[in-house]
Amino acid sequence: MLGRFILLKICLLSLCCSKITEKAKKSLASLKRENPRLEPTLAIIQAHNDHSIQDLNKNFAKEVGLHVIHICLPEGSSKDEIVNEILRLNEDPNVQGLALDLPESLYSSKVLNAVKPEKDVDGLSSVNLGRLIHGDAYSCLVPPTVCAVMELLEDLGGKTVLLVGTSGAVGAALQCMLQREGAVTVSCQWKAPQLQTKLHHADVVVVGSTKPDDVPVSWIKPGTTIISCSHDLLSEKHNHGQPANHAAENAVGSLAVAMRMQNMVKTTEQWIQSQQYRKWDLRCLRLQPVSPVPSDIEISRAQSPKAVDVLAKEIGLLTDEIEIYGQTKAKVRLSLLERLKDQPDGKYVLVAGITPTPLGEGKSTVTIGLVQALTAHLDINSFACLRQPSQGPTFGVKGGAAGGGYAQVIPMEEFNLHLTGDIHAITAANNLLAAAIDARILHENTQSDKALYNRLVPVVNGVRGFSAIQLARLRRLGINKSDPGTLTEEEVSKFARLDIDPSTITWQRVVDTNDRFLRKITVGQANTEKGFIRQAQFDIAVASEIMAILALTTSLQDMKERLGKMVVANDKKGEPVTAEDLGVTGALAVLMKDAIKPTLMQTLEGTPVFVHAGPFANIAHGNSSVLADKIALKLVGETGFVVTEAGFGADIGMEKFFNIKCRASGLVPSVVVLVATVRALKMHGGGPNVTAGAPLKKEYTEENLQLVADGCCNLQKQIQIAQLFGVPVVVALNVFKTDSVAEVDLVCKIAKQSGAFDAVPCNHWSAGGGGAVKLAQAVEKAARQKNSFKYLYSLELPIVEKIRIIAQKVYGAEDIELSPAAQTQVDRYTRQGFGNLPICMAKTHLSLSHQPDRKGVPTGFILPISDVRASIGAGFIYPLVGTMSTMPGLPTRPCFYDIDLDPITEQVKGLF
Repeated sequence: MLGRFILLKICLLSLCCSKITEKAKKSLASLKRENPRLEPTLAIIQAHNDHSIQDLNKNFAKEVGLHVIHICLPEGSSKDEIVNEILRLNEDPNVQGLALDLPESLYSSKVLNAVKPEKDVDGLSSVNLGRLIHGDAYSCLVPPTVCAVMELLEDLGGKTVLLVGTSGAVGAALQCMLQREGAVTVSCQWKAPQLQTKLHHADVVVVGSTKPDDVPVSWIKPGTTIISCSHDLLSEKHNHGQPANHAAENAVGSLAVAMRMQNMVKTTEQWIQSQQYRKWDLRCLRLQPVSPVPSDIEISRAQSPKAVDVLAKEIGLLTDEIEIYGQTKAKVRLSLLERLKDQPDGKYVLVAGITPTPLGEGKSTVTIGLVQALTAHLDINSFACLRQPSQGPTFGVKGGAAGGGYAQVIPMEEFNLHLTGDIHAITAANNLLAAAIDARILHENTQSDKALYNRLVPVVNGVRGFSAIQLARLRRLGINKSDPGTLTEEEVSKFARLDIDPSTITWQRVVDTNDRFLRKITVGQANTEKGFIRQAQFDIAVASEIMAILALTTSLQDMKERLGKMVVANDKKGEPVTAEDLGVTGALAVLMKDAIKPTLMQTLEGTPVFVHAGPFANIAHGNSSVLADKIALKLVGETGFVVTEAGFGADIGMEKFFNIKCRASGLVPSVVVLVATVRALKMHGGGPNVTAGAPLKKEYTEENLQLVADGCCNLQKQIQIAQLFGVPVVVALNVFKTDSVAEVDLVCKIAKQSGAFDAVPCNHWSAGGGGAVKLAQAVEKAARQKNSFKYLYSLELPIVEKIRIIAQKVYGAEDIELSPAAQTQVDRYTRQGFGNLPICMAKTHLSLSHQPDRKGVPTGFILPISDVRASIGAGFIYPLVGTMSTMPGLPTRPCFYDIDLDPITEQVKGLF
């Protein structure tokens, strides 16, 4: 016999297969014990008709405990068809490993590199091969065929190994592994010159493709070890005329398949580790503040943000957990919450403020400055969670909400304009529902019961059936039937007619523009609407209940349920009519399916920010989304911080954050950062009126300790409000250049005497995170304090009593007074079963009372409740204290006069 044909040593090969299989089986069993829900799946793409290989893979996978799916493509499939299938499986979260069984001609770099490296069980991609060559044994996977060859060879030191017909990734991997074992490797093809000489001098021959007929076996010297990496090497007669032993050939294939399963177990282990919490590897951006401080947009443009996929990787997001929008924004998928469900939450910090001037006191700036200080300067993981600003104020009078100076979100123009389209999605969903209401009234008023029913439940392709949402309505009506032909006339009428009372419609159309002429409109004036005219109005988009739902929802299913519960009107019997009754819930959810994902951005110093949802802070709760907070709390880790802000002063935004948002989320805040300014305190101390756009009076630009001291009563009251909820308070004094040292010291002293854990002057606007380091240190210390968080009231209390508690304990009112209309609404909501919802007070933010000109801490007033409304889907009752405008108007000189676009560079000009 010529040589020692290792291929024929069936017993040795079987022993090797058993050993490898048993090892893989034990490893996988251990992984499953630690991860009970683990079901690793290997997908194998096959493009030939040899089913024996398929059976071999299935048998070994079953033995090890793996699930295998075969994708059998037709023989003759093109490379593009193979790649398309690979790309599909790359994105399948239920597939952890991917292998290829293809004809030799299809193993091109295009095909092999289409496989995601983390799913590349066969280890043939350039990434895996590079890791192997560089000695990264932990993260690389050695091709199963190479593993099989190495398993069969021993004592290679100094021996010459000839690789014949082994090319590409397998050949390179073989050379690498053999050389590590001390072998001298020579590689050539079957047609190479001096092949006979090379074969004669080789101690080991590894064959990677079919031997040509014109190369006789006699060229190989006796005693040479021969190993076949080819499926069909032994399909001819050789070995001195003896027929090939095909059982031996299959055994070689079996060893490679066993090695594939071992690789799959290793891939599964790496996948499990990839799903676990990752320590941050954040590269912060260097900030070089200059004086005087340039405009916000100049500062934003002077910084080069990181690519958002780089930022996502730095904070532990997986590639399949982000959806990239351009270079600097990405949506984050909610699947992260399931992946990190066992990860402890970080610390939860709320930024609130004292009763502000019309200019605002810089809560957003403090929020950004604080996270920049925590992460870029103290090396503590932190996340800012901000509301998305409406474009109405951006083009109106207020400006943006990205922070300011050297503490802002970048790119700030993208933050303030469109972002990822969430507000447009809300507008589309809101207006679809508005259209559905008016259309339903029209159709019910112009059709008989039978005609209406026939159109609502039409015959489609000869079959008549209810949709899923119609079946749900039937069940709510107590009609337990599924065959449209079996309903009685009474049931048909009951099902088909909502009988909406037009005078009770509370659902308005919205647009994300300040347009005062839409505050009252008439709809239905066209002849086609047959005289069904009614008065209506437009609200600004962020006032939509759908925005409030987006901010409070905890999952896609929860959002869908909340959308269905939205009450849009009453019927003529006084019963609520919902979006679910109108059959539009599923469509609304479809429009909102992307908006539910928070948007990832970054600060000037490269720290992460979530921008998500932006509900009104008067008729809604004025906080960013629960989902953004929940995801961020998982990402920062147990010792990290998530900093979010509440709209308006602490008496409004903070109270709603605790009583509404925290009830919805179940999250417990660690610290309240209360933002104050010397300017606002002087106003509360009796200073002259502060007007947006007008120069400040000298009282605000010159030192006046008496005004400051007198105005600190508002600061003291807001500290007391926070203490009602049992949360420690750190006062952040936002310092302006006109503030004197004595004024700053006085405020901090009074704040500490009034129960604040600490009070810290901050200069982040002019210095970035470096100007808020002391604030960050104070917050970190405060977060270690004992937390006795509690809600202000029980939901079981009557609506009026809950309103009274807020008015008296938070605002300082003597009592409340409900108008007859408000009392009627309270009685109606109680009768309809909505009495156990939390309260969302809609009142002015410019005073603790209902009168904007009463500064400081007003007392002895009766809080008038003019009306009471409900956002049932969002989950709160909102009493109106006075008149609330839900559609801002444009001033005489709006911001848009200064906004322009450079047609050459495409840069936005004049935006703040």
